Amino acid sequence: MPHIKVLPHVEICPEGALIEADSGVSICRNLLNHHIEIEHACELSCACTTCHVIVREGFSSLAPSDDNEDDLLDRAWGLTPLSRLSCQAIVRDSDLVIEIPRYTINHAKEA
Repeated sequence: MPHIKVLPHVEICPEGALIEADSGVSICRNLLNHHIEIEHACELSCACTTCHVIVREGFSSLAPSDDNEDDLLDRAWGLTPLSRLSCQAIVRDSDLVIEIPRYTINHAKEA
């Protein structure tokens, strides 16, 4: 079973985390299933950028992003060549190390 290592994020995961991930499931859903409350304003429908993550290790194990995801990523805060929308990046059999950017383009967050 692959693992996802989440680097520390001041608000979402201050200590960082190491979780056992389910293959065939998005990074976002895996995080939410382990009570790591990453933003996902569009409910995982690839319509916003609030679940943007930077895949620091294991990026090449993910399927390539499609045009819709790429168009949305262009609007993400802190975009890098290793950026993905976590709702669209499906975990395979490789371990991942991800960073959740400090900010999103979301102006308001629901509790």
